[in-house]
Amino acid sequence: MRELMLPALAAVLIAGLVPAVAVAQGDEAPGAPGAHPSWLPANKTGFGTARERASNVWFTLQGGRMSEVYYPDLSTPSVRALDLVVTDGKSFATVDSSAKAQQVRRTGGLIYEQTITDDQRRWKLRKTYVTDPARTSVLIDVDFVSLTGRPYRVYAVADPDLTNEGSDDSARTGGTSAVSSDAKTAAALTAEPAFSRTSVGYAGSSDGITQLTKSFTLKDYATAAKGNVLLTGQTSADGVRSRDFTLSLGMGAKDADALTNAKASLRRGFADAARAYDRGWKQYLRQVKDAPSSLKTKQERDLYQASVLMLAASEDKLHQGALIASPSMPWRFGNNDPEWSPSGTYHLVWPRDLYQIATGLLAAGDRDAANRSVDYMFGTQQLPDGHLPQNSHVDGTPYWTSIQLDETALPIVLAQQLGRTDAKTWQGVRKAADFLVSYKADNGHASPYSQQERWEEQDGYSPSTIAAVIAGLVCAADLAKANGAAADAKRYLDTADAFKAKLTRWTVTTNGPLSKDPYFVRLTKDGDANSGTKYNLGNSSVTMDQRAVTDAGFLELVRLGIYRADDPVIRNSIAVTDADIAFTTPTGQFWHRYTKDGYGEKADGSPWDYTFPAESRTTFGRLWPLLAGERGEYDLAAGDRGTAAKRLRDLGRVSSSGGTMPEQVWDENAPSGQTGFPAGTPTASATPLAWTHAQYLRLAWAVQAGKVIEQPRVVRCHFLGC
Repeated sequence: MRELMLPALAAVLIAGLVPAVAVAQGDEAPGAPGAHPSWLPANKTGFGTARERASNVWFTLQGGRMSEVYYPDLSTPSVRALDLVVTDGKSFATVDSSAKAQQVRRTGGLIYEQTITDDQRRWKLRKTYVTDPARTSVLIDVDFVSLTGRPYRVYAVADPDLTNEGSDDSARTGGTSAVSSDAKTAAALTAEPAFSRTSVGYAGSSDGITQLTKSFTLKDYATAAKGNVLLTGQTSADGVRSRDFTLSLGMGAKDADALTNAKASLRRGFADAARAYDRGWKQYLRQVKDAPSSLKTKQERDLYQASVLMLAASEDKLHQGALIASPSMPWRFGNNDPEWSPSGTYHLVWPRDLYQIATGLLAAGDRDAANRSVDYMFGTQQLPDGHLPQNSHVDGTPYWTSIQLDETALPIVLAQQLGRTDAKTWQGVRKAADFLVSYKADNGHASPYSQQERWEEQDGYSPSTIAAVIAGLVCAADLAKANGAAADAKRYLDTADAFKAKLTRWTVTTNGPLSKDPYFVRLTKDGDANSGTKYNLGNSSVTMDQRAVTDAGFLELVRLGIYRADDPVIRNSIAVTDADIAFTTPTGQFWHRYTKDGYGEKADGSPWDYTFPAESRTTFGRLWPLLAGERGEYDLAAGDRGTAAKRLRDLGRVSSSGGTMPEQVWDENAPSGQTGFPAGTPTASATPLAWTHAQYLRLAWAVQAGKVIEQPRVVRCHFLGC
């Protein structure tokens, strides 16, 4: 009878209808299975891990707290959050991340410090984050001070969503620790000094945050069976007599493993672990280049260093060369829906993003990482028919399966730039190039028609995709020659020349509505840029004539050495895109992906979703800072180093105080005209986006050199002369 009555009794207690009574240690928490698990917003202000491969655990920061922890690899978020709750036990309980006064800074390497001040000026705390380089634990050093002179209680509440699925976890307390596990993964929460009390519960009903914010006290539940469970511990700090404590969140395959890791890290101590953590990243930084002189301020140089570290930290430790797009899950992707399996898709490896990341690291001097990327793409990701998947888990298992020809072509470009003439790489390149030559879609259109272009929402003939395919084939021909495959080299070059010859018909309109002169369109569905074929843009956007939709993807033709920067069609297309999709913010000039893009927050600033009807214009794609980097590379190709330097400056202005750079920033469509969404500042899009950081590194070195540094010489020589 007791088990049947507990949920009802808990509801009565919460409502305040009867006096609270202590629940005996050892009881099962009520409220199973708990609220639906979902991930935190994607606008991360910090991202860290140890350099050492033995510590295959990563943490993120968001909104004044630790957000997702990834374990055992970068495709698997396993903890949603860790919050602190401050209470006086009788009149208030405040979750630290809800305070308005929040600061985060990177204090060196990938050590982060969050400082939070209570809105009522009752308390202040500082949290410093590292991972233990020797094991899979996240350590948080906390300094808590009462600003009133009164003692308070501080509780730590961890929310595990183990193995990327938070609805099938169980939890238990064990003395001064609390542990959660599922069939594959476990997490353990411990502290030094030790917790005086521990409890487990179900999200939204009996978890520590719900209990404390409703009743200011904690009931000690010892177990929670399958559901969305949380772990809670009362720390020793009161802010007056005791201020400092360390939290350890250990991860492992089983309860015992996680608990062993957590306790071992506490025995080592935060100070020793932090020194080793920082030492590992300092050693790495000595192996790469210092910031170039194109970066004028300390803030810019700090962001450069943060960008190098963000990219290096994005590499999985179990699968070398696998670097994810972003340690985040924006908008609907974070809702743990079954179709996202259950979260995705940014913490996956996209060959196109990996190419961008690798060229950024290569510019910064990490040639080994770029080579590992090539090995991964051709050795792990590549499919039997030669093409690379749209994206994959870090172990190479494909996730989404649409074919994007640029994702098969750009790895070839990277291999050629790295001089990868070895037989094993050539075998992968040959298969990829053969696929580019022979590909035919189900609708009968042949390469360079792509099932999806680089924004992954449309099929057709896309200037950016075709540029990548042409460059990939020319680079493949160069590698073929190095391997004695003259016939293959000729076939690849002949195909590249044929594609370039047809490019104008496929993608340049002479009768479009945006200019009286010829210009590149975003893409054509039918390969006839002068036809009025219409298509729906997707993401709740409108249906438009293909001649009226533009993006700046044609700049890839210049960057990759296929067109001259002063080509009249290129110049006119720039004027068209600037008039149609550019917007100048107080931070700088940035671009939308394409005309009337819908991939971004709703009009009121709430999350993007894919469920809204076509033509409804419910969601709005915002400005993409990385496109300013691409434009800066064009400026350099056109001989305008000064403008490129200004774009580098503008790109550097969009980062968070923790050095993370976003996918998108707010634009001319401020949500419902509200204040608090200033143009040119980050949205809740994927942050840090590795591509943005890579573009910053690449542009910094390109401005330093006064030229586009990743342009394949063999492509430029073939089409434009050396």
